[in-house]
Amino acid sequence: MIKNFMFTSESVTPGHPDKLCDQISDAIVDEFLKKDMLAKVRAEGAVSGGVVFLAARFVSDVEVDLPHVARGVIRDVGYTGEDFNADDCTVMTNLLEYPQESTRPIDVSQASDADLDEIKANNQVTVFGFACTQTPNFMPLPISLAHALARQLYSAGSEGVLPYLHPDGKTQVSVEFRDAKPSRIHTISLLASHEDAPGITPRKLQNDLIEAVIDPVFQDQPLRPDNDTEIFINKGGLFIGGGPAGHSGLTGRKTGVDAYGEYARHSGAALSGKDPLRVDRIAAYAARHAAVNLVAAGLAEQAEVQVSYTLGKARPVSIVVDTRRTSEFESDELAGRLKDHFDFRPGAIIRDYDLQRLPGATEGGFYRKLAVYGQVGRTDLDLPWEKTDKAELLK
Repeated sequence: MIKNFMFTSESVTPGHPDKLCDQISDAIVDEFLKKDMLAKVRAEGAVSGGVVFLAARFVSDVEVDLPHVARGVIRDVGYTGEDFNADDCTVMTNLLEYPQESTRPIDVSQASDADLDEIKANNQVTVFGFACTQTPNFMPLPISLAHALARQLYSAGSEGVLPYLHPDGKTQVSVEFRDAKPSRIHTISLLASHEDAPGITPRKLQNDLIEAVIDPVFQDQPLRPDNDTEIFINKGGLFIGGGPAGHSGLTGRKTGVDAYGEYARHSGAALSGKDPLRVDRIAAYAARHAAVNLVAAGLAEQAEVQVSYTLGKARPVSIVVDTRRTSEFESDELAGRLKDHFDFRPGAIIRDYDLQRLPGATEGGFYRKLAVYGQVGRTDLDLPWEKTDKAELLK
């Protein structure tokens, strides 16, 4: 294991075109499941200029107004300007409704163990879950800081602290590691879109974003910028407008932002826009849950849990644990403990996390909230896969 290195992770704000598409796709999933918790739906989106394109394939007897959902998300994110806004953008849809009798899912809360064995993996995929001791929420520090900066950057504009900011932005943090532990903040980079006004200069952006974004985020952090930390703010020049009017977006293109900031592996598959029956989404949550509990149990300082599925089988074909030499236990021993206390069958994951009902029980939608600031490691949401409820069992 490399002990001395530097690692960089990025995050983006809700107004980034890719994240806008993720939020629209997950809002569509939420809307179907609110009305029909047994709906099957896949939703993808693309946005460029003033055009939003949505493709959805579904099995359900309910109707969802996709353009209405999309415009609601665009409006909530804050796009109200002339170049791109919820009311004037063109929303194009391509819908494919499958027959009701085609693999209609069951209510897993009422399912027997035999029923769960009949809910097979609907994709061949290898997913990864990761956890470490770098932060209280068991996430790598670089992506944790990048998310915190993205959240603060967006809030500074949306809450009127810096009213000239637009919704589109990116953040990046580089952390130096010594003996495999975070030792200092090497670089902080912000890219903020803004209105076109004479008073907005590079110096003003620099001063405003340090005061309203960077300083508040690091105020309570144990590791803070030092005199040698480099801070880059809009180093490519002024970023006027931003958003879909400036660059295109696509569902599922920010998988590193959704997961671990590339510090650990992920499947590469999009998480957003998929109903709970899609194993490449929900198994990623289960793998994260397993990794979190291994680390919370004190069995490793870092844990990457790899779970592989094949088409037509309910149970994974393999479970592998890599602790990056931070555990006294062998991988096979830890994998065996996971098999004893975690049920990785798709139906069991849906049941244990209540994934069919959460959209209808969560104000403002459930999956849509996962589409920004990461789908794992969230402290602002009560996510079942972040709980350390099985740590004692694993010891």
